[in-house]
Amino acid sequence: MTAALSIDLPPGFKVDVLTTNKRGHSPEELAALCADRIVSVSETAHPALREQASAFKKSIEGLLAQYMRQAIASDRTTVYNTLSDAGHPQLAELIRRL
Repeated sequence: MTAALSIDLPPGFKVDVLTTNKRGHSPEELAALCADRIVSVSETAHPALREQASAFKKSIEGLLAQYMRQAIASDRTTVYNTLSDAGHPQLAELIRRL
């Protein structure tokens, strides 16, 4: 079955699609998508300004990826403790090892 999608978008509206195969998105991939939404600069901007914006975007990507990795680790800790408290120590240990 094939489905068609048609949406009227304003001129210049940008849609990005990022897919993976048999895995979720990495913190780095999501950070790059997020940074693209946070930082943008006009194609007609002065080259020095474009360079500065690009460097800032890379900095933001690194920071976002770092905090996403910390959030993932924190969530796994929460799941580990919840499973341990519920009497499933083997399952909790499997989660901890991810």
